[in-house]
Amino acid sequence: MGTNKNTGKRFLGGLAVAFVLPLSFYFIAKGLSKDKITLPAFYNAERIDTVTEDGKTWYDTIHHRVADLQGTNQLGDNVSLNKDLEGRILVVDFIFTTCADACPKLTGNMWLLQKAFRHNPKLENGLDYSVHFVSLSVDPERDTVAALRTYADGYKVNHDHWWFMTGDKRAIYNYARNELKLSTGPGDGGADDFIHTEKLVLIDAKRRVRGYYNGLDTADVKRCADDIVLLTMEKEKKHGNR
Repeated sequence: MGTNKNTGKRFLGGLAVAFVLPLSFYFIAKGLSKDKITLPAFYNAERIDTVTEDGKTWYDTIHHRVADLQGTNQLGDNVSLNKDLEGRILVVDFIFTTCADACPKLTGNMWLLQKAFRHNPKLENGLDYSVHFVSLSVDPERDTVAALRTYADGYKVNHDHWWFMTGDKRAIYNYARNELKLSTGPGDGGADDFIHTEKLVLIDAKRRVRGYYNGLDTADVKRCADDIVLLTMEKEKKHGNR
């Protein structure tokens, strides 16, 4: 009986967040002037350059740009995150379809984000493709295209808006550790290596990491939603934060 009550509370909590998240776009975009907005931070600085122009000198921080990852999505399409999704904001997480612990909740919270950003009335067709969701399998050998399709359909995902990807294990693990800079412990993506992280990673259109979030915490998921909105409003500076 107690389990049913807890399940019901989680369900109602999820519904509440699902309704709150879409409102974030309107409250932030309409309620704040651009000079009062604090944009999401940049992560993973690589170096600081000294720049001189027109007799003025300043320091320019160069941030890591996430390299491409190629694989196969749940529709059987060979896809490239940087080429096929060029110019889009990405939200990335890591799952495996046989996971019965954290992954269902992580995927459920990602579903709430997808729901929040599925429609944008400002766009002519009502569909918001400025942000794309990506779930990478950490068990790509068992997570076949068919397994990922069944898993995705179980959550009624929008296949054009959210990819579940399988591919080369070493490439996926390298992407997690060396491109997204996730704290997963050492490993080389070999047979005995296994990554299991609850993090959502927000990547801007220029492929710089702009946020890490606990994907199991609905409050942190809402923070991710707010940061996505802010990134859609961001304009690149001529210098700095590159």
